[in-house]
Amino acid sequence: MFVAVKILLIVMVMSSLVFSAVIREEGKVYIVDQKGERWDVTQAESIGFKPEGFQYGMGRDYFEPLDDSDLSGDTKSAPLNLRVLGVADSSESKAYSISKLSRHEIVNSKIGSEPIAVGY
Repeated sequence: MFVAVKILLIVMVMSSLVFSAVIREEGKVYIVDQKGERWDVTQAESIGFKPEGFQYGMGRDYFEPLDDSDLSGDTKSAPLNLRVLGVADSSESKAYSISKLSRHEIVNSKIGSEPIAVGY
């Protein structure tokens, strides 16, 4: 019984993996994402990666990034146990809630006048 369940799990995992189409053209190597966009992986192959083993990407702009207008500066209503990702420099600090980042994965923001990208 245990072996059958283990085999079923392996089959389910393997069947959910969808590998990228590989295109070789004019000395370049490309993989193609689910939206049909080509990604140049020539350098990756030159250092030993096998493009045939790359899984499909979801494509450019799949996740909508947040920006500072999507965020609140209200710290009084934030729960004490709120998990955050913090970024700071010598003059300013910011905290981004993990619950928001888990749905968007990236925030385009600024620390002082410097643009930053905060990823989770």
